[in-house]
Amino acid sequence: MLELPVMRRADDPDEIHSTLCEQGAVIIEDFLDAATVAALNAEVGPLVDADDPTTREFINPFIADFFGTRVKHLTGLASRSRTYVEEVLLHPLYEAINERVLGPSCAEWQLNIGHLLQRGPGAEQQYVHRDQDVWNFLPTPHPEIQVASLVALTPFTAENGATRLAPGSNHWPADRHPTDDELAVAEMPPGGAVIYLGSTFHAGGTNETATEWRRGFHTSFVVGWLRTEENNVLATPPDVARELPLRAQELIGYKAHDAIATGGGYLGVLDVRHPTALLASGEL
Repeated sequence: MLELPVMRRADDPDEIHSTLCEQGAVIIEDFLDAATVAALNAEVGPLVDADDPTTREFINPFIADFFGTRVKHLTGLASRSRTYVEEVLLHPLYEAINERVLGPSCAEWQLNIGHLLQRGPGAEQQYVHRDQDVWNFLPTPHPEIQVASLVALTPFTAENGATRLAPGSNHWPADRHPTDDELAVAEMPPGGAVIYLGSTFHAGGTNETATEWRRGFHTSFVVGWLRTEENNVLATPPDVARELPLRAQELIGYKAHDAIATGGGYLGVLDVRHPTALLASGEL
């Protein structure tokens, strides 16, 4: 059975980056400590428990089928959990990895989506996919445009639907898809995280348990010139965003992508300024 490399948050970021680029995914077994996991579960637990996946509406039937009726879903986490902002969104390891993977291809990276998925008994395996394929109009090949992750808030096991990933698939041609025996299971304890590239094949696994709900955050980042999957500025509107740390505001999308210094232009300005400046002045 294939296994994913396992590292720790205190390891050299260059070594983590090298492993990530070689294998396409790496488990950080101590990404969050136990106290942070407890605080996160206390904040989001009542919200996700109240979600009814049988009545949720999606943008189209394909996406509805992708999530299914046995997966609870909580979106816009930056506006729902301060602990998520401070301990997950602003995690220093994300910054270190994003700088190395995304930094060469943009002036600024940004949050793509921060949401919670809780896979219940009977949830079937997702189709195996690459996250970066949502931007299917980009020419190929192209540099890495996305860094994604799943952070465990409960144990991730093969039986309860832990994410399955294809090591090394970030190097495969576009038309090669993994067979079942080329997938490794990201088993990890609460507080663990699997960080993977947008070019890595993966899928949420089948939950074969009778009563166990597997809970985790999906947090991903993209180069700052791409449109994000979630409209993060609407998900975290100005009245909420102005109370967040400046770096969180920037990642959510309140900082313009300013590539003037490298011969490019600017994207996402308001009154030809960074929206963060308008938040600070009270104009926004």
